[in-house]
Parts: sequence; structure tokens; C-alpha cells
Amino acid sequence: MPAESAPAVPRPPARTASAPVLTGAEAVVRSLELLGVTDVFGLPGGAILPVYDPLMDASAVRHILVRHEQGAGHAAEGYAAASGKIGVAIATSGPGATNLVTAIADAYMDSVPIVAITGQVFSHLMGTDAFQEADIVGITMPITKHSMLVKRPEDVPGALAAAFEIAGTGRPGPVLVDITKDAQQDSAPFVWPPVVELPGYRPVTKAHGKQIQAAAQLIAEASKPVLYVGGGAIRARAAAELRIFAEATGAPLVTTLMARGAFPDSHPQHLGMPGMHGTVPAVLALQESDLIVALGARFDDRVTGNAALFAPNAKIVHVDIDPAEISKIRAADVPIVGDLRDVLVDLDSAYRAAVQRTKPDISDWWSYLDGLRDEFPLGYAPTSDGLLSPQHVIQRIGELTGPEGVYAAGVGQHQMWAAQFIQYERPNSWLNSGGAGTMGYSVPAAMGAKVAEPDRVVWAIDGDGCFQMTNQELATCAINGIPIKVAIINNSSLGMVRQWQTLFYDGRYSNTDLNTGHDTVRIPDFVTLAEAYGCLALRVEKEEDVDAAIQKALETNDRPVVIDFVVSADAMVWPMVPQGVSNSYVQYARDHAPAFDQED
Repeated sequence: MPAESAPAVPRPPARTASAPVLTGAEAVVRSLELLGVTDVFGLPGGAILPVYDPLMDASAVRHILVRHEQGAGHAAEGYAAASGKIGVAIATSGPGATNLVTAIADAYMDSVPIVAITGQVFSHLMGTDAFQEADIVGITMPITKHSMLVKRPEDVPGALAAAFEIAGTGRPGPVLVDITKDAQQDSAPFVWPPVVELPGYRPVTKAHGKQIQAAAQLIAEASKPVLYVGGGAIRARAAAELRIFAEATGAPLVTTLMARGAFPDSHPQHLGMPGMHGTVPAVLALQESDLIVALGARFDDRVTGNAALFAPNAKIVHVDIDPAEISKIRAADVPIVGDLRDVLVDLDSAYRAAVQRTKPDISDWWSYLDGLRDEFPLGYAPTSDGLLSPQHVIQRIGELTGPEGVYAAGVGQHQMWAAQFIQYERPNSWLNSGGAGTMGYSVPAAMGAKVAEPDRVVWAIDGDGCFQMTNQELATCAINGIPIKVAIINNSSLGMVRQWQTLFYDGRYSNTDLNTGHDTVRIPDFVTLAEAYGCLALRVEKEEDVDAAIQKALETNDRPVVIDFVVSADAMVWPMVPQGVSNSYVQYARDHAPAFDQED
């Protein structure tokens, strides 16, 4: 998902006349302080040990000791996604650094601003296959905005300042700074602010005026327009500007999986989420439109279905801060490169001028879409096996917690249900791994979000498969006083894979049963496991107990809470567009597809 520019990195105070002499390790900590960092997530090891010594005395920077480096990376992501600030993860060399790779790739796919700081072996040992040596700069080069190796202590401040500048501006993303052990141990004058030279890095934020005018005229002339809002609207902090522009146009609007909360679900112009598991009105609005205004979105395959068959009659206005995204999947009739927040202001002004010349009429379009909303509301069928409905559980979590909460999902069926059945009214309230689809994201991301937003209720809505990948971070939460709430949607299987096996592989459930739920050996027993990690643990198997358990979790703030919701394994995510076909073939439920207008 293309994202837009984040706020500029806080500028440090002017440099003093005489520079103190610090070790490279001390320079790391001092640089973080001057860059405004207050929280970091990490795990020490030999090659990063010099940094951990001065970190112990740093009163302005809180270090949270994770139980696995992947947890540090996802926590940094959750911290950034919930707050808009830059998240920081620290690891040692070799396996410590490679354990960060999944989280770095995840942040790259979803345009999350994080800085990963890794230790590296002594510079004279590099290339010798030394103990715990790995070329982490080379490994991460395809999945970062920038990766850099620091071999001298005097280069530490500049490298970190540059890392924060790159991570947080333009299209946000991860930056890796790898620092050799001798660079950490040796000393040099600490010069701040450093001179940061980034030749070639000049993100375009102001859009071309002629493109703005052309886009505004197309919107005014369209009879079936749709505003297609992607995660860039959230990264750009453009929710307020988006609402003003959307209301000026009166056009229907959809928010992608990464954009949930960018526009209020309760707003009458909002059709819901598009894509493979989007609402029928959202999916067909895009498919049958004559103009798509893509705002910080990237025409992902899970939105378009078969891209060659996507919205065949639509012209495209594509706004993005990353020029590489423009026309990458779908050719843009009007390409606009710029910061979405600024572009929306200009576009709103230009549109108001355009409608003085051209009076738009989209009443017939709205009549059709309102008919779809009436005929195909988002819903679910009750379970037939007496077990809990996962959709009901998730819906009640959202209703009892409210829109001020933060909801971090894992990946799979529960992720889609959380995107569908929780009402999102504000940006930064929905966190998930959209591009990479990383199982194990939820618990550490929720932990990071709770550190960033301690006054908000933070839920990790996880599956029984995802939960087993990173649940060790419950120990981190319990020991560090981070009282997240975890809802395990326990269908005793890899649910989304099982759904595909049901639909496309004749119900042959190859290696998807996890034996954690109803009528199984329950290995592990999630209640026992959570209690061992110092959490309040509950199990819910009856619908009448759902609300009480959620309320108990909301009232408990002295430790993490884990609720094992034992749900039906037969529940499926609907609507659904089968992979590789036109979005026109969206299924509302199994064997139930809407008729659609094929004449245009």
C-alpha cells in the first residue's frame, strides 16, 4: 500500500561549540535521545552489547526487553502504526538481525516507519564467516527504504539522523542501520546536529497544478465516480482533509484493508471495504464505475482480482507520493505525485471551481448502490454445530470497546472478520499485516501500540495458529506492565487455509488441524499457557458468556488478559471473490452471487 509523507523528524537543537568525545555506543543512545525517541524494543547480544551499557543509564529512552527479535520488529511496527511516530527495534548480529527480517519486510510492504539498529561483528572480521556474522545490509536491501553499514564512531550520529529522515518522510518505511562492534567501542567527537546529505532523495510533496485541474474536471463530469482510499491516507494523516473532499464531491467511497478508519464507517458515503472479502456494494462500485480516484492506494491484487478485468469502463486518477506506484498495475489517465494531505486540499479547491462549470449528477449511481446496500448487507449465518460464531465475538469486542480502542489482528479469517465487523471511526485504530500477511503480527504489534498509546484499550485479535508464533511476548507484556487484551479466535485450525480447502480442494484438510479447540486434545491449553505467562486467562464456549468475558477484560488493567473463544471451524469469510477471476463474480455467500449490470 502506498503511503504518504509522515511528519518531519523533530529537529535537534543547534550544535554546541565544543563537541564531547563519546564512544560509538554512547553516540547511539545520545542520538536516539536527541531524535526524540522515548521507547525502543530489543534484545541484547554480543555484537550490540556496547550499546546496551549506556542504554542502562538513559533516563529518556525506555528499553523494552522482548523475548524474540521478531517481536521487537512487530512491536516497533505497532508503535509506529498506532501513533504515527517512528518505531525502533534493536538486535544483535547474525541470527538476532535475521530474526528481524520478517518484521522489516512487513513494514516495507505496509509503509510503516521503523528504524532497525543491529550490531555487527568487528569490521576486520567481516567477510570471514565470523561467529554470528551475517550480511544483514545485503539481506535487507530489497525490503528497506535504505540499509547502511557504520564502521566508524564519528559516523553514528549522521547515520541515525539520516535513518530517521528517510524512514519518516516521503513514502514511510523501514531503514536498517548496522553498526560494527569496533565502531561502537571506539570514540570520536559527538557532533550534533550532524550534516545529513541524501543525494537523490527528494520526495515530491506538492502536486502539479495542471494535474489537479484535470482530475477535478474528471470528477465533476463523472456519472459513476468512486473514491478508492488506501493506507496512504492514514500514513499521510489526511483523514480530516479526506472527509472534507469526500463530502464536497458526494461520491461513494471505499477504504481498503490498510485504510480502515481513514474515513468513518458510520458515514453515509462509505460503502465499506473492497476486495476479495469486501462488501458487495464496495466491490461492485469499483467494478462498475466510470471513474476511480485512487488516493494513496496501490491497486493490490486482493482489491482488483484479475487486474485485466478490473473496472473495465473506468478512467483512473491516481494520487500517490511514490511515483513508482503510479500506473504500476493500472494505467492512470491523470497521474498525481504528491503528499496526499496537501493534494486533497488542492483537489478540493479545484473541484469546487470545476462544479461551477459542470454540474455533476450521480443520483442514479447512488440509487443503484443504495439498492446493493439494502440487498446485500454485511452479515453472517449462525453456526450449525452449537459453537460460537467468530463474527459475533469480534463484533461484540468492537461494540463493547468502542471506536477509541486499537485493534491489532493476525492474518487469516479472524483478520477479515475484524476488518468487517468492527466499526472503525478514526485512523490508527486498526493495525494489521496487509501486504506481507505475517502470521504472528498481532500480539507484539498490540504490545507496541499499547506502549505508544497507554491510555487506549488495545486488543490483539488473533487466531490459534498465529498466536502460537509470537505468544512469548505475553511475558514481555506481563513483566513490563503492558496490559493488552488478547482474543484468540480458536477454531482449532489454520482457518483461512481450511476455508480454501473446503471451497477449492473438495474438503481435503491437509495439515490444517491444530488440535487446540473444541473436542480436541487442546495442545496447548491456551488458558494454562496464558496463566503461566502471568495473564488473566478465560475460556468462553457459550454465546451467553461472551459479553461478560469481554467486560472482564476491559475492567482488568493490572496485567494482560487472554480470552480463548472456542468458535466453529466451519465459519467462513463472506463475501468472497475467488482468486484470479473478475470482481464481477463476487459471492455474497456460498453459492450466492449478485446479479450485476453487464451492459456498460
